[in-house]
Amino acid sequence: MSVNATSRWDPADYAKNAAFVPALGLPVVDLLAPRQGEQILDLGCGDGVLTEAIAATGAIVVGVDAAADMVAAARKRGLDAHVMDGQALEFGPEFDAVFSNAALHWMLDPGAVARGVFAALKPGGRFVGEMGGQGNIATLRAALHAELAARGYAMPGGDPQWYAAPDEFVTVYEDAGFTDIEASLIPRPTLLPAGIAGWLRTFRTGFLDRAGVPGAEQADVAAAVQDRLEPVFRQPDGSWLADYVRLRFSMRKPA
Repeated sequence: MSVNATSRWDPADYAKNAAFVPALGLPVVDLLAPRQGEQILDLGCGDGVLTEAIAATGAIVVGVDAAADMVAAARKRGLDAHVMDGQALEFGPEFDAVFSNAALHWMLDPGAVARGVFAALKPGGRFVGEMGGQGNIATLRAALHAELAARGYAMPGGDPQWYAAPDEFVTVYEDAGFTDIEASLIPRPTLLPAGIAGWLRTFRTGFLDRAGVPGAEQADVAAAVQDRLEPVFRQPDGSWLADYVRLRFSMRKPA
């Protein structure tokens, strides 16, 4: 199993430009409804902002993420965090719940993720989370691809995120053995505090690397993509609003 080669993260840059991700994930923590003493796995914990929020309820939380630098940032918060590929989880049935926010779309073998989560849950345990869904940042991605094509760069293996439709998602998790699956798309236009260029630096540096764009040219590519999107995403107050779509879900392992 290999980690998504386009997934590359800088904790300081993420904290500066992507704080909206955990902030907008707080309703998913509410949906999880963690209870004191519960054993909970945070799958794709990143720098641990939401892991910390779950732990504050009195739950006992373990975080895992494939990015070593992000795990180090989570550990600096005093969290129990480990480097682990979410497509190759190494847990038996020890958790009351598994939680995931803005991570599953980076894992390109969803069946392996589903089987690993199922194995990690105690009978009757729940899996609650949110990820990018069908149509997520479609306009933004199209502008990036168009700019790369205009410069003669090939796409690195197509579009290396899994933005699932609800029925596709449900099928994967039914096949893994889950029941009571609920999954729905939530269109959520999202303010990007660092604009399009800053968003690309935070979320698509690895993609640009894989496309063969030299580091010295990446800022220019990002600025050009921002120019392409200005008529669509720039708001009258000067802010940038991107076309996010989330897939929110919950399910249970049979008792």
